[in-house]
Amino acid sequence: MKTAELGRRVGYSTQQVRDLERLGVIPRAERGSNGYRRYREQHVIALRAYRALAGSIGPVPARQLMPWLRTCSVDEVAEKIDELHATLASARARVREARQALDAVLRDAGEVFDERDAMTISELAQALGVRTSTLRHWEHEGLVAPARRPPHNRRYESNAIADARIVAALRSGGYPIPTIARALDQLRTHGMTSDARELLDARLADLTRRSIKLLEAASDLHTFLRGRMQDEGRSLMLSR
Repeated sequence: MKTAELGRRVGYSTQQVRDLERLGVIPRAERGSNGYRRYREQHVIALRAYRALAGSIGPVPARQLMPWLRTCSVDEVAEKIDELHATLASARARVREARQALDAVLRDAGEVFDERDAMTISELAQALGVRTSTLRHWEHEGLVAPARRPPHNRRYESNAIADARIVAALRSGGYPIPTIARALDQLRTHGMTSDARELLDARLADLTRRSIKLLEAASDLHTFLRGRMQDEGRSLMLSR
């Protein structure tokens, strides 16, 4: 089939097909006597498998993964797909743990703070399970503002501890610093609301969507794998 026909069958433009071929997502097309590309059913299968993966793990990771899936052994392909499911499950577990940690922060927000509970940077880092350099980075980014004691000692009091706990929870949930900064601005402006919790709920919903997409991709990936196995079987028979 020609480029345009392949594109129509998988829902891509002719330029997208050419770009994905150039990136190694699909095998190189044969050339006809007139110099035009000629695609076969294997290209349809590879593109559908790519599209299914892109809906689950994102277009960029899928573009990076497909050339490897096309050339490695079937055993390695199966193992990689298992890893994708495991990665999503692990991310979901981290977000749920972050959600529980954030709920604890929000529950504690109204309690009276005892100044004797103030922490040094080492104590807070140990409590959060992060490095002291991480806390300094968060401070540099404006996420956490400890009090200063001469000459250079940091002292984390009620607000700084709460902010650090929220940052730690959201970072564990997979959120980048700019998104966390916006959430903290809302919390500081409107009080200790559930805005940060809603971010984690949205993250959980996104992970659920991606898991479902990966399940939907199973059919296309199975067809892709079956084609690979048939090709390997033919190659083995020819070598005998």
